[in-house]
Amino acid sequence: MRIKTKLNLGVGLLFLMIIILSLVSGYSVFLIKADTENILKANYNTLEYSRNMILSLDETKMTTDKKLHTFREYLAKQTQNVTEPGEKEATANLEKSFALLEKNSSNEALKTQIRQDIFAIMKLNLDAIKQKSDIAKHTAETANLWIAIVGTLCFLIAFNLLINLPNNIANPIKELTQSIKEIANKNYSERVHFTNHNEYGDLAKSFNTMAQKLQEYNNSNLYKLFFEKKRLETLINNMHDPIIGLDNEGTILFANDEALKIIGMKSEDVIGHSASTLALSNDLIRSLILKELATDSQKKQPMKIFAHGKESYFDKETINITITPTGEEKEINIGDVIILRNITLFKELDFAKTNFIATVSHELKTPIASIKLSLQLLENAKTGDMNDDQKQLVESIKDDSQRLLKITGELLNLSQLETGNIQLNIEKSNPYAIVNYATEAVKVQADQKQIKLIIDADENLQDVKADSEKTGWVLINYLSNAITYSSEKSTIIIKLKNENNQIVFQVIDTGKGIETRFKDKIFDKYFKIPGSQKSGTGLGLAISKEFIEAQNGTVGVESNLGLGSTFWFSLKV
Repeated sequence: MRIKTKLNLGVGLLFLMIIILSLVSGYSVFLIKADTENILKANYNTLEYSRNMILSLDETKMTTDKKLHTFREYLAKQTQNVTEPGEKEATANLEKSFALLEKNSSNEALKTQIRQDIFAIMKLNLDAIKQKSDIAKHTAETANLWIAIVGTLCFLIAFNLLINLPNNIANPIKELTQSIKEIANKNYSERVHFTNHNEYGDLAKSFNTMAQKLQEYNNSNLYKLFFEKKRLETLINNMHDPIIGLDNEGTILFANDEALKIIGMKSEDVIGHSASTLALSNDLIRSLILKELATDSQKKQPMKIFAHGKESYFDKETINITITPTGEEKEINIGDVIILRNITLFKELDFAKTNFIATVSHELKTPIASIKLSLQLLENAKTGDMNDDQKQLVESIKDDSQRLLKITGELLNLSQLETGNIQLNIEKSNPYAIVNYATEAVKVQADQKQIKLIIDADENLQDVKADSEKTGWVLINYLSNAITYSSEKSTIIIKLKNENNQIVFQVIDTGKGIETRFKDKIFDKYFKIPGSQKSGTGLGLAISKEFIEAQNGTVGVESNLGLGSTFWFSLKV
């Protein structure tokens, strides 16, 4: 039976019993009232008439005519109020006696007979009152019994509803609530078992269907993908670097909290909107979505953004996301991810380091110059002759001072580049002259290892737009490294050619080469190939890269382990 039907039956039956109880109570009161009114209307009035007739007979102050008139009046009323068996005969006797009394008003015997007749009428009515009182009492007792029976039935029905109805409603809800908690805890095998064919049975059936579908969804790849998506979004949102994701049409798919902070916008105002539209009113978004116009030869500068209460530096990286659809070979673009790495701390440390290097390098040049001057004086014969051991020590000091001078020169060049104080003298420069200058500068170093320097230059090359001194320094650095890492009696080729309206300078050696994993880091500051036995600061190639890129050129390396290396740079004509 359905819950609604049970409630309707239970409450309806209780309502019906209450109505019956009300009707029984009302009817019982009506019966008692009728019995009471019957006593008052019939018997009590007769007693009252009889009493007044006796009083009129006994009244001494009244005249005989007045007595008889009063008696006759009440006798007439009594004649109209005959209600009990035998009362009519008694009343008739009274009328006969009164008629005789009217003829002979002084006859005491007649008065006595009249009193006896009146007492007979009163006795009949008193007996009737007692009988009717018993009937009324019986009626009241019967009414009490029926009211008690109906009231008991109402109580039993109400008590049954009180005990069973809450349990019938609450217990299934409690069981359903527990099952919902299990589902919330990802226990999708949970089921509700209500066998009754009522609303709860329908609810249990729907719940079990939902749980089954959730279980199927949980076991499907779609759920796994959705779960991984949520986990990825959580990881991205908890990253300290600002991250923004766009689809292939430029619509912003996600932006973590850090990105929203520096953009200064709310999530609902950003996600799902076109980046191009937002860029019209937000300068930062416009600078973030602009494609890099600079070529690889131009240095990528950090972005200055006011964040965390101060001017901060961010390194922008745009990662293009591509996929290869199933069954296809061609990749398609699905969007971009913009990552802003906060490098403020490193930038501040770099500024401090640059200032420190510049100061220290500048201060070191003076004592090193004094050491070289002192060595020249020692080598002068006028100062005095030195034995072989002394000469060897002087040569060692001379080499070390020369090395220190080179290091301080590199550090000074680096600090000038980082602070932007480097002065370039860009002019039309002869590439042949630059190559000749560099080979002459390293000739002695090459001769010490019996390394042959070969120049392979195309004819009629145009002049390049470059600072010949800085470019020569770069080529000298390339050649010095090639000589250092080449074996004795080997060959180094300096190649000069024109490619795409650019002059390319190449230094090709036959050394041990560079591992592929290190090629991308070879031009980084202070980087030295692990396991290298050669000493150095790791700044030469980094400074070379800075010098060339400052002249709008590009640098690079091509190398295979065991097959030598080719270091190159190109400059525009």
